[in-house]
Amino acid sequence: MRLHHLAFRTRDVAALEAFYVEVFALEVRRRDGARSVWLGLGDAVCMIERADAHEPPPNAGSMELVALAVSDDAARDAVEARVLARGGAIEGRTGYTIYFRDPEGRRLGVSTYPLEPTR
Repeated sequence: MRLHHLAFRTRDVAALEAFYVEVFALEVRRRDGARSVWLGLGDAVCMIERADAHEPPPNAGSMELVALAVSDDAARDAVEARVLARGGAIEGRTGYTIYFRDPEGRRLGVSTYPLEPTR
């Protein structure tokens, strides 16, 4: 098994798109007007989709996590600099990973932790 896609719902597709493009340097793969945008995430996709009016926002303060891998400390530090430049805050760190929130409050991480290949 492998990751197929992530789907993040939002009331402001353009603003959330800007965050993920600027912070993670993701490229647009597909756009459906103001309804959704698909961003390349390796061989998976990060879908940013317009939420319906009745949908609740992400749970504030949730410790659920989406962590993305980067190649080395310099790449992780570059993401951190872009988060801070956008006015975000780093809310935690380990020797390998930084933790922060997207504009909607989703907890994100960027990690250099070396995972063993799966079989």
